[in-house]
Amino acid sequence: MSYVDEVIERVVRENPNEPEFHQAAKEVLNSLRPVVDANEEKFRKDALLERLVNPERQLKFRVPWVDDKGQVQVNTGYRVQYSSAIGPYKGGIRLHPSVNLGIIKFLGFEQIFKNSLTGLPIGGGKGGSDFDPKGKSDREVMAFCQSFMTELCKYIGADTDVPAGDIGTGAREIGYMFGQYKRIRGVYEGVLTGKGLSYGGSLARKEATGYGLLYITQEMLKSKGDSLQGKTVIVSGAGNVATYAIEKAYQLGGKPVTCSDSTGWVYDAEGIDLAALKEIKEVKRARLSEYKNYRPNAEYHEGRGVWSVKADIALPCATQNELNLDDAKALVANGVKVVAEGANMPTTQEATDYLQANGVVFLPGKAANAGGVATSALEMSQNSERLSWSFEEVDQKLQGIMANIFHNIDNAAKKYGFEGNYVVGANIAGFEKVVDAMNAQGIV
Repeated sequence: MSYVDEVIERVVRENPNEPEFHQAAKEVLNSLRPVVDANEEKFRKDALLERLVNPERQLKFRVPWVDDKGQVQVNTGYRVQYSSAIGPYKGGIRLHPSVNLGIIKFLGFEQIFKNSLTGLPIGGGKGGSDFDPKGKSDREVMAFCQSFMTELCKYIGADTDVPAGDIGTGAREIGYMFGQYKRIRGVYEGVLTGKGLSYGGSLARKEATGYGLLYITQEMLKSKGDSLQGKTVIVSGAGNVATYAIEKAYQLGGKPVTCSDSTGWVYDAEGIDLAALKEIKEVKRARLSEYKNYRPNAEYHEGRGVWSVKADIALPCATQNELNLDDAKALVANGVKVVAEGANMPTTQEATDYLQANGVVFLPGKAANAGGVATSALEMSQNSERLSWSFEEVDQKLQGIMANIFHNIDNAAKKYGFEGNYVVGANIAGFEKVVDAMNAQGIV
């Protein structure tokens, strides 16, 4: 049995009931075969892959808080500090009822390679809780965030572990967490990113993941003598990533015609009304079913269906495994030529394989949605310098980072004989930097 197969078998055996983590580990390890096979003896002797797939530290803790009725509620908090080989742990905090250890591990494992691809000195980590901020009052959210940070603050710091936002964790939640960290630890440092502009946040952070997604898509198209100009774009999601992907798609000449949330989806043949979307989601925090109040000619559908629309480019920007094999078949049938992932692992393995087998250019999330964490690292730099850069400065750096990511994954794919396979290219390019650092630092 090959070394890769041994480690995959071990991951499944030692981490039962964690399908998302199994999926992420298999995808990465399988695509690393060319590198691992060429160094199998040394890697096996150093147990390099075992060290890679096992987090340096896993934290699980209870989070008690009091709701508005005086009832004590108890949630579970997690922080997985996966790899500090190239820098402090860096990764978001996800607040959603679906959160469990397996999901946090899959996200943290992906983060190692994503962070490596940015070219910035940040390691991989992730955290979260099964707390659901939806439907909670500001006071309830504050009570949870303060309790969560009371425990988490023991394990993080500006040079140790720098969490950020994720699903369910926006500016409000980051603010409450930062205030509690400062209160307990007595230091004012860049321990969290995604902060408000008045207390150390970075301009362009909110837009960064969506903008970065379009920058790397544009760079890929440019390498093939094409562009976004005149392309029809279908987008899932209606959060920060989807909203600002839609905004940048317009700016680069595309026409985004869909968006979605957990209850339904919108098709607007004339192009999504960005102002209406922002008002519904960012101001009212309401459901997309309200979209027809702004655009009566648009279609609103309950449930799923974004991927049934004819388009040139598809951007899954919602959540993991939202695009399945049937969706992939619909995309191919409808003429989609590019799928670029704005969310973390939004495409199932079967769907990814089908898209690649049918000539669709596939940009995986660890490369395509790295703009958010890249800008978080730029926020860390600004905090360390006690400076604030202009929107244009941050945006220009982001464009450069995303262009570099594309060329790095493109070159890695070509180097190992997988030209055009950006999944393999992204995993290998991210891995090579991490393994160099691991080897240099000894058996730790």
